[in-house]
Amino acid sequence: MPDTPDTPPCLTGLKFETALAELEELVQTMESGKLELEASIAAYQRGMALLRHCQEQLQQAEQKIQIMEAGQLRDWKPEGGNP
Repeated sequence: MPDTPDTPPCLTGLKFETALAELEELVQTMESGKLELEASIAAYQRGMALLRHCQEQLQQAEQKIQIMEAGQLRDWKPEGGNP
């Protein structure tokens, strides 16, 4: 699914399931309390990027389902993006 212009390049093309698994792993690592401050900040930043990426993919999937449920026979195009 296409990402928004502010999506970091390292997340472009990342599948939802892969991003979610990485996010869950980051949370566990941060909760362990074993990261140094700089590593915690970097993990937090990566986690927020992963969270936004997952939310965008879920929103796009929801829009696609709404189109299908409405019985509209047209191609789906993400908001503000190209197919």
